[in-house]
Amino acid sequence: MELEQSEVIERIRRNIEKVIIGKSEVIDLMLTALIASGHVLLEDVPGVGKTSLAKALAKSIDCDFKRVQFTPDLLPGDLTGINVFNQKIGDFEFKKGPIFTNILLADEINRATPRTQSSLLECMEERQVTVDGVTYKLDSPFFVIATQNPIESYGTFPLPEAQIDRFLMKLKMGYPGREEERKIIEVFDKSNPLEDLAPVCTRDEILKMQEEYKGVYVDEDVLEYILNIVEKTRNMEEVELGASPRATLFLYKSSQAYAYVKGRDFVTPDDVRYIAPFVLSHRIILKGAGRLKDMRGEDIVKKILEEIPVPLEK
Repeated sequence: MELEQSEVIERIRRNIEKVIIGKSEVIDLMLTALIASGHVLLEDVPGVGKTSLAKALAKSIDCDFKRVQFTPDLLPGDLTGINVFNQKIGDFEFKKGPIFTNILLADEINRATPRTQSSLLECMEERQVTVDGVTYKLDSPFFVIATQNPIESYGTFPLPEAQIDRFLMKLKMGYPGREEERKIIEVFDKSNPLEDLAPVCTRDEILKMQEEYKGVYVDEDVLEYILNIVEKTRNMEEVELGASPRATLFLYKSSQAYAYVKGRDFVTPDDVRYIAPFVLSHRIILKGAGRLKDMRGEDIVKKILEEIPVPLEK
Protein backbone atom coordinates (compact mmCIF):
# COMPACT_ATOMS: atom_id res chain seq x y z
CA MET A 1 0.00 0.00 0.00
CA GLU A 2 1.23 3.48 -0.81
CA LEU A 3 2.55 5.52 2.11
CA GLU A 4 0.23 8.35 1.09
CA GLN A 5 -2.87 6.24 1.75
CA SER A 6 -1.54 5.05 5.12
CA GLU A 7 -1.18 8.69 6.10
CA VAL A 8 -4.75 9.45 5.00
CA ILE A 9 -6.13 6.60 7.13
CA GLU A 10 -4.07 7.76 10.10
CA ARG A 11 -5.34 11.34 9.68
CA ILE A 12 -8.96 10.14 9.74
CA ARG A 13 -8.28 7.91 12.75
CA ARG A 14 -6.65 10.70 14.76
CA ASN A 15 -9.41 13.14 13.86
CA ILE A 16 -12.17 10.79 15.07
CA GLU A 17 -10.23 10.10 18.28
CA LYS A 18 -10.59 13.77 19.19
CA VAL A 19 -14.23 12.93 19.87
CA ILE A 20 -14.35 9.16 20.44
CA ILE A 21 -12.05 8.18 23.29
CA GLY A 22 -10.55 4.70 23.65
CA LYS A 23 -12.37 3.06 20.74
CA SER A 24 -9.57 2.66 18.18
CA GLU A 25 -10.74 -0.88 17.38
CA VAL A 26 -14.26 0.25 16.45
CA ILE A 27 -12.85 3.18 14.45
CA ASP A 28 -10.64 0.84 12.42
CA LEU A 29 -13.61 -1.44 11.75
CA MET A 30 -15.71 1.53 10.58
CA LEU A 31 -12.91 2.56 8.22
CA THR A 32 -12.66 -1.04 7.02
CA ALA A 33 -16.36 -1.08 6.15
CA LEU A 34 -16.16 2.31 4.42
CA ILE A 35 -13.17 1.28 2.30
CA ALA A 36 -14.84 -2.05 1.44
CA SER A 37 -17.93 -0.09 0.23
CA GLY A 38 -20.10 -1.78 2.86
CA HIS A 39 -22.54 -0.57 5.50
CA VAL A 40 -22.45 -0.78 9.30
CA LEU A 41 -25.08 -1.57 11.91
CA LEU A 42 -24.08 -0.06 15.28
CA GLU A 43 -25.98 -1.82 18.04
CA ASP A 44 -25.56 -0.84 21.67
CA VAL A 45 -27.25 0.76 24.65
CA PRO A 46 -27.94 4.54 24.63
CA GLY A 47 -25.21 6.98 25.55
CA VAL A 48 -22.08 5.05 24.52
CA GLY A 49 -21.31 7.26 21.50
CA LYS A 50 -22.91 5.52 18.50
CA THR A 51 -24.26 8.72 16.94
CA SER A 52 -21.12 10.69 17.86
CA LEU A 53 -18.92 8.11 16.14
CA ALA A 54 -21.00 8.27 12.96
CA LYS A 55 -20.96 12.08 12.99
CA ALA A 56 -17.20 12.23 13.70
CA LEU A 57 -16.46 9.93 10.76
CA ALA A 58 -18.73 11.93 8.47
CA LYS A 59 -17.17 15.26 9.51
CA SER A 60 -13.65 13.84 8.99
CA ILE A 61 -14.38 13.27 5.31
CA ASP A 62 -15.21 16.08 2.88
CA CYS A 63 -18.41 14.37 1.73
CA ASP A 64 -22.11 15.10 1.93
CA PHE A 65 -23.69 13.85 5.18
CA LYS A 66 -27.30 13.53 6.27
CA ARG A 67 -28.89 12.23 9.45
CA VAL A 68 -32.39 10.78 9.60
CA GLN A 69 -34.12 10.06 12.91
CA PHE A 70 -36.19 6.95 12.27
CA THR A 71 -39.66 7.02 13.84
CA PRO A 72 -42.83 4.92 13.40
CA ASP A 73 -44.42 7.62 11.22
CA LEU A 74 -41.45 7.92 8.85
CA LEU A 75 -42.56 7.02 5.31
CA PRO A 76 -40.44 5.51 2.50
CA GLY A 77 -40.85 8.74 0.52
CA ASP A 78 -39.39 10.68 3.43
CA LEU A 79 -36.15 8.80 2.75
CA THR A 80 -36.05 8.34 -1.01
CA GLY A 81 -37.90 11.47 -2.13
CA ILE A 82 -41.18 11.97 -3.97
CA ASN A 83 -42.58 13.38 -7.20
CA VAL A 84 -44.36 16.70 -6.65
CA PHE A 85 -46.39 18.74 -9.12
CA ASN A 86 -44.66 21.95 -10.21
CA GLN A 87 -47.28 24.45 -11.34
CA LYS A 88 -44.69 26.60 -13.12
CA ILE A 89 -43.72 23.87 -15.56
CA GLY A 90 -47.08 22.08 -15.45
CA ASP A 91 -45.51 18.71 -14.70
CA PHE A 92 -44.22 16.54 -11.88
CA GLU A 93 -40.61 16.83 -10.74
CA PHE A 94 -38.61 14.66 -8.41
CA LYS A 95 -37.61 16.07 -5.03
CA LYS A 96 -34.68 14.06 -3.69
CA GLY A 97 -34.82 12.71 -0.16
CA PRO A 98 -31.96 12.45 2.36
CA ILE A 99 -30.91 9.09 0.88
CA PHE A 100 -29.14 11.13 -1.81
CA THR A 101 -25.96 11.69 0.15
CA ASN A 102 -22.53 10.11 0.66
CA ILE A 103 -22.84 9.19 4.32
CA LEU A 104 -26.29 8.49 5.78
CA LEU A 105 -26.82 8.13 9.52
CA ALA A 106 -30.00 6.11 10.04
CA ASP A 107 -30.51 6.79 13.75
CA GLU A 108 -32.55 4.18 15.65
CA ILE A 109 -33.41 2.34 12.46
CA ASN A 110 -35.53 -0.23 14.29
CA ARG A 111 -38.07 2.45 15.28
CA ALA A 112 -39.31 2.71 11.68
CA THR A 113 -41.89 0.34 10.22
CA PRO A 114 -40.77 -2.62 8.05
CA ARG A 115 -42.11 -0.80 4.98
CA THR A 116 -39.78 2.15 5.59
CA GLN A 117 -36.87 -0.12 6.53
CA SER A 118 -37.30 -2.00 3.25
CA SER A 119 -36.94 1.24 1.27
CA LEU A 120 -33.23 1.05 2.13
CA LEU A 121 -32.73 -2.40 0.55
CA GLU A 122 -32.28 -1.25 -3.05
CA CYS A 123 -30.20 1.74 -1.96
CA MET A 124 -27.77 -0.33 0.11
CA GLU A 125 -27.36 -3.18 -2.36
CA GLU A 126 -27.53 -1.50 -5.77
CA ARG A 127 -26.66 2.12 -4.94
CA GLN A 128 -29.81 3.35 -6.66
CA VAL A 129 -33.36 4.48 -5.88
CA THR A 130 -36.49 3.67 -7.88
CA VAL A 131 -39.47 6.00 -7.44
CA ASP A 132 -42.61 5.67 -9.58
CA GLY A 133 -40.77 3.43 -12.04
CA VAL A 134 -37.84 5.80 -12.55
CA THR A 135 -34.38 4.79 -11.28
CA TYR A 136 -31.93 7.35 -9.91
CA LYS A 137 -28.27 6.54 -9.26
CA LEU A 138 -26.74 7.43 -5.90
CA ASP A 139 -23.42 9.23 -5.61
CA SER A 140 -20.21 7.44 -4.61
CA PRO A 141 -19.19 6.79 -1.96
CA PHE A 142 -22.48 5.76 -0.37
CA PHE A 143 -22.14 4.58 3.23
CA VAL A 144 -25.03 3.79 5.58
CA ILE A 145 -24.40 3.82 9.33
CA ALA A 146 -27.48 2.57 11.16
CA THR A 147 -27.86 2.59 14.94
CA GLN A 148 -30.24 0.62 17.13
CA ASN A 149 -30.80 -0.03 20.82
CA PRO A 150 -30.97 -3.80 21.52
CA ILE A 151 -32.46 -3.39 25.00
CA GLU A 152 -35.62 -1.36 24.47
CA SER A 153 -38.26 -3.22 22.47
CA TYR A 154 -41.31 -1.01 23.06
CA GLY A 155 -42.23 0.81 19.86
CA THR A 156 -39.57 -0.92 17.78
CA PHE A 157 -39.69 -3.18 14.72
CA PRO A 158 -36.95 -5.84 14.48
CA LEU A 159 -34.97 -5.63 11.25
CA PRO A 160 -35.90 -8.38 8.76
CA GLU A 161 -33.17 -10.87 7.85
CA ALA A 162 -32.95 -9.48 4.31
CA GLN A 163 -32.18 -6.05 5.76
CA ILE A 164 -29.64 -7.31 8.28
CA ASP A 165 -27.84 -9.25 5.55
CA ARG A 166 -27.19 -5.97 3.69
CA PHE A 167 -24.93 -4.75 6.48
CA LEU A 168 -21.30 -5.64 5.98
CA MET A 169 -20.68 -5.55 9.73
CA LYS A 170 -22.53 -5.35 13.00
CA LEU A 171 -20.52 -3.52 15.66
CA LYS A 172 -20.90 -2.70 19.33
CA MET A 173 -19.31 0.29 21.08
CA GLY A 174 -19.19 -1.08 24.62
CA TYR A 175 -18.64 0.91 27.80
CA PRO A 176 -15.36 2.82 28.19
CA GLY A 177 -12.79 1.91 30.82
CA ARG A 178 -12.46 4.04 33.94
CA GLU A 179 -9.50 6.09 32.70
CA GLU A 180 -11.12 6.51 29.29
CA GLU A 181 -14.27 7.78 30.97
CA ARG A 182 -12.19 10.24 32.98
CA LYS A 183 -10.66 11.52 29.73
CA ILE A 184 -14.13 11.86 28.19
CA ILE A 185 -15.07 14.20 31.04
CA GLU A 186 -11.89 16.24 30.51
CA VAL A 187 -12.40 16.49 26.73
CA PHE A 188 -16.10 17.42 26.92
CA ASP A 189 -15.85 19.58 30.05
CA LYS A 190 -15.78 22.99 28.35
CA SER A 191 -17.10 22.29 24.86
CA ASN A 192 -18.07 19.57 22.40
CA PRO A 193 -15.05 18.77 20.16
CA LEU A 194 -17.43 17.41 17.52
CA GLU A 195 -18.55 20.97 16.72
CA ASP A 196 -15.02 22.02 15.73
CA LEU A 197 -14.12 18.88 13.79
CA ALA A 198 -12.94 19.66 10.25
CA PRO A 199 -12.48 17.34 7.22
CA VAL A 200 -9.04 15.73 6.88
CA CYS A 201 -9.79 13.61 3.80
CA THR A 202 -11.37 14.31 0.41
CA ARG A 203 -14.04 12.37 -1.40
CA ASP A 204 -11.55 11.45 -4.14
CA GLU A 205 -9.16 9.97 -1.57
CA ILE A 206 -11.94 7.71 -0.28
CA LEU A 207 -12.84 6.62 -3.82
CA LYS A 208 -9.18 5.89 -4.52
CA MET A 209 -8.89 3.71 -1.42
CA GLN A 210 -12.12 1.88 -2.35
CA GLU A 211 -10.42 0.79 -5.56
CA GLU A 212 -6.91 0.34 -4.20
CA TYR A 213 -7.78 -2.12 -1.42
CA LYS A 214 -8.93 -4.65 -4.05
CA GLY A 215 -5.28 -5.19 -4.92
CA VAL A 216 -4.52 -6.62 -1.45
CA TYR A 217 -3.25 -10.17 -2.03
CA VAL A 218 -5.20 -13.17 -0.70
CA ASP A 219 -3.28 -16.46 -0.73
CA GLU A 220 -5.09 -19.60 -1.88
CA ASP A 221 -4.76 -21.13 1.61
CA VAL A 222 -6.36 -18.04 3.16
CA LEU A 223 -9.18 -18.18 0.60
CA GLU A 224 -9.78 -21.84 1.49
CA TYR A 225 -9.84 -20.83 5.15
CA ILE A 226 -12.57 -18.26 4.44
CA LEU A 227 -14.61 -20.85 2.51
CA ASN A 228 -14.21 -23.42 5.30
CA ILE A 229 -15.45 -20.97 7.94
CA VAL A 230 -18.56 -19.95 6.00
CA GLU A 231 -19.36 -23.54 4.97
CA LYS A 232 -19.16 -24.64 8.60
CA THR A 233 -21.86 -22.13 9.59
CA ARG A 234 -24.27 -24.08 7.38
CA ASN A 235 -23.46 -27.45 8.94
CA MET A 236 -23.64 -26.67 12.66
CA GLU A 237 -26.23 -28.62 14.63
CA GLU A 238 -27.44 -25.47 16.44
CA VAL A 239 -27.84 -23.41 13.25
CA GLU A 240 -31.05 -23.18 11.27
CA LEU A 241 -29.72 -20.81 8.60
CA GLY A 242 -26.01 -20.28 7.99
CA ALA A 243 -24.13 -17.50 6.26
CA SER A 244 -25.05 -16.74 2.64
CA PRO A 245 -22.75 -16.46 -0.39
CA ARG A 246 -23.02 -12.70 0.13
CA ALA A 247 -21.45 -13.26 3.55
CA THR A 248 -18.57 -15.17 1.92
CA LEU A 249 -17.89 -12.28 -0.40
CA PHE A 250 -18.20 -9.77 2.44
CA LEU A 251 -15.76 -11.73 4.61
CA TYR A 252 -13.28 -11.84 1.72
CA LYS A 253 -13.58 -8.11 1.01
CA SER A 254 -13.51 -7.15 4.70
CA SER A 255 -10.33 -9.15 5.24
CA GLN A 256 -8.71 -7.30 2.33
CA ALA A 257 -9.91 -3.91 3.56
CA TYR A 258 -8.82 -4.59 7.15
CA ALA A 259 -5.31 -5.58 6.00
CA TYR A 260 -5.29 -2.38 3.92
CA VAL A 261 -6.30 -0.25 6.93
CA LYS A 262 -3.48 -1.88 8.89
CA GLY A 263 -0.99 -0.89 6.17
CA ARG A 264 -0.39 -4.29 4.56
CA ASP A 265 -0.77 -5.47 0.97
CA PHE A 266 -1.63 -9.07 1.89
CA VAL A 267 -4.23 -10.81 4.09
CA THR A 268 -3.15 -13.02 6.98
CA PRO A 269 -5.21 -15.81 8.58
CA ASP A 270 -5.34 -13.63 11.72
CA ASP A 271 -7.07 -10.90 9.68
CA VAL A 272 -9.79 -13.40 8.76
CA ARG A 273 -10.08 -14.69 12.34
CA TYR A 274 -10.40 -11.16 13.70
CA ILE A 275 -12.90 -9.84 11.17
CA ALA A 276 -15.13 -12.97 10.91
CA PRO A 277 -17.28 -12.37 14.05
CA PHE A 278 -18.19 -8.84 12.92
CA VAL A 279 -19.16 -10.03 9.43
CA LEU A 280 -20.84 -13.37 10.14
CA SER A 281 -22.47 -13.29 13.61
CA HIS A 282 -25.53 -11.23 12.67
CA ARG A 283 -26.29 -13.44 9.64
CA ILE A 284 -26.65 -16.71 11.58
CA ILE A 285 -30.13 -17.84 12.63
CA LEU A 286 -30.19 -20.37 15.46
CA LYS A 287 -32.56 -23.29 15.90
CA GLY A 288 -34.92 -23.31 18.87
CA ALA A 289 -32.57 -25.51 20.89
CA GLY A 290 -29.72 -23.07 20.36
CA ARG A 291 -31.87 -20.14 21.46
CA LEU A 292 -32.99 -22.02 24.55
CA LYS A 293 -29.33 -22.39 25.50
CA ASP A 294 -28.98 -18.58 25.20
CA MET A 295 -26.51 -19.04 22.36
CA ARG A 296 -25.83 -16.19 19.96
CA GLY A 297 -24.34 -15.89 16.51
CA GLU A 298 -21.11 -14.72 18.15
CA ASP A 299 -20.89 -18.01 20.08
CA ILE A 300 -21.29 -20.03 16.89
CA VAL A 301 -18.57 -18.10 15.06
CA LYS A 302 -16.23 -18.41 18.04
CA LYS A 303 -16.82 -22.17 18.15
CA ILE A 304 -16.15 -22.46 14.41
CA LEU A 305 -12.90 -20.49 14.65
CA GLU A 306 -11.74 -22.84 17.40
CA GLU A 307 -12.52 -25.92 15.29
CA ILE A 308 -11.31 -24.93 11.81
CA PRO A 309 -7.52 -25.41 11.41
CA VAL A 310 -5.68 -22.14 10.79
CA PRO A 311 -3.43 -22.20 7.70
CA LEU A 312 0.25 -21.61 8.31
CA GLU A 313 1.57 -18.31 6.99
CA LYS A 314 3.99 -18.67 4.12
